[in-house]
Amino acid sequence: MNAAPLVALVGNPNAGKSSLFNALTGARQKVGNYPGVTVERHSGRMALADGRPVELVDLPGAYSLDPVSPDEAVTRDVVLGHQAGERRPAALIVVVDAGNLDNHLRFVLQLAALGLPMVVALNMVDLAERDGLRIDPAVLAEALGVPVIPTVAVRRRGLDALKAALGERLAMPAADPQGAEAPVPPLAELQKQARALAARAVIDEAPARRVSRGLDSVALHPVAGPLMLAAILFVMFQAVFSWSEAPVGWIEQGFALLAERAAALLPPGFVRSLLVEGVLAGVGAVVVFLPQILILFTFILVLEASGYMVRAAFLMDRLMARVGLSGRAFIPLLSSFACAVPGIMATRTIDDPRDRLTTILIAPLMTCSARLPVYTLIIAAFIPARSIGPGIGLQGLVLFGLYVAGILGAMLAALVLRRTVTRGRGSGFLMEMPRYQWPRPADIAIGLWQRAVIFLKRAGTIILASTVLLWLLASYPQAPEGVRQSEYSVAGRLARGVEAVVAPIGFNHQISLALIPAMAAREVAVSAIATVYAIDATDEEQAAQALEARLGDAWPLPTALAFLAWFVFAPQCISTIAVTRRETNSWRWPAFMVAYLFALAYLAAGATFWTATALGL
Repeated sequence: MNAAPLVALVGNPNAGKSSLFNALTGARQKVGNYPGVTVERHSGRMALADGRPVELVDLPGAYSLDPVSPDEAVTRDVVLGHQAGERRPAALIVVVDAGNLDNHLRFVLQLAALGLPMVVALNMVDLAERDGLRIDPAVLAEALGVPVIPTVAVRRRGLDALKAALGERLAMPAADPQGAEAPVPPLAELQKQARALAARAVIDEAPARRVSRGLDSVALHPVAGPLMLAAILFVMFQAVFSWSEAPVGWIEQGFALLAERAAALLPPGFVRSLLVEGVLAGVGAVVVFLPQILILFTFILVLEASGYMVRAAFLMDRLMARVGLSGRAFIPLLSSFACAVPGIMATRTIDDPRDRLTTILIAPLMTCSARLPVYTLIIAAFIPARSIGPGIGLQGLVLFGLYVAGILGAMLAALVLRRTVTRGRGSGFLMEMPRYQWPRPADIAIGLWQRAVIFLKRAGTIILASTVLLWLLASYPQAPEGVRQSEYSVAGRLARGVEAVVAPIGFNHQISLALIPAMAAREVAVSAIATVYAIDATDEEQAAQALEARLGDAWPLPTALAFLAWFVFAPQCISTIAVTRRETNSWRWPAFMVAYLFALAYLAAGATFWTATALGL
């Protein structure tokens, strides 16, 4: 007795495939594992319209026959007849989401090229119609050369027509299906064909969908898209300076008033010095940057809530593919713009271990929010606040350049890593585009509140503790008359060893002293510099002078530029090192990461200092 024909149910994730499988097989299901892998095998029995039995196997969701995960590899192997212990299917039922034809038809076209008998289940047509989308299945059937049956699996609509079409395909004379040797069109070509076919099959769509499609024609355009993304980022960094000027001034005035009151109320001594020179001077120098951080995150939250951020991921995927990175690395790297710690943890979604390791190693190069206080302090102190064109400020342009430098540095590091220590072939990345929508003000407000709380908690814990410890070490023993306190103190003596290493790249004693506590968190560099200059102040007028003004008087421009270049690359954050150790389960990779990033920071700072000095800046 011949075994029942094997029919495979295939399709993209979230196409409603499992619901259709359950509707077709009911309780006649078995669950096991494919031989040699941990991927589950769901199979069941169903009867065709004429009563013939069929064995139906529900294959794992896949985007293409070029697998990037064990699930997709099983789907590829079963369809091509290469899965151990599994028959090659006699026919395929390909499930597509009617509301997302552009993406799902890409896989259909790839499967159709194999030559297997096939039926397309145009699933979830009710949801598509609810959203104002009407599709002509006959157009799809004519273009694909296979039956296309509208279905609603959860309501058991279209099942009889699907069974009848499948029975007809199985009754046809068997053709010689192509195997793995069949040429697979490039992904970009398949996507182009899928979009053209989807456009032909759509009879009518709601105005909102047409607007979304029109926006995507610009946002995802290979030329206009990157230009649009660059313009958005440019405006964002301009706003960080121009919009924050007033609130930053208010906070500076507030801390100056607090320091003045504390100095007036408290007698000279340990407590007053600790409060004025340590806590208020150090922590206040960091808290003053809260408005700039909130402006930056306002843009990020709005872009995420509007649906544009995924479009940006699509655009960046092209760049990352050229340096051997998986497109799945984009979301962890994007998270690293807030903080490298959650970004590194987000790499757990990357299946390929080499892709994941590469992403972990370059995540600290993304310009996290902790670098922003350092950047804005130095830019405000040394870059004139002047306009170089309509709506274009020089300070915002420099900040934009620093972020771009971090991204380019990460891409270059990935390129080198993928050809050396993490050698391997990068995998593709397929993503579904969410709808455009207006961000809810309440959601944006909640996100900003959470970011402000996180920042202020760091200011009140890590930064405060580091600042107080630095103040203690920099205040004792007391320097004799005519000797700088920051050089005579315990901290000053410890900094001499660091200074011997960084002096060739233009760093002075104050920077050397600040680099040590900045290992706790990058923002501590600002509070440390503020504390050192507060301790070294010779009179009340100098102590009250803004930190930007004091740096502008004390540092040459090449030193300031070298300091910026250092912070583009330096991995100065203990939390990042600790989470890298946890995620790689080894001290080898955190040590490698710290070594190569410090080497990059030293070379970048040195090249910047030497070049600026040679140019007479």
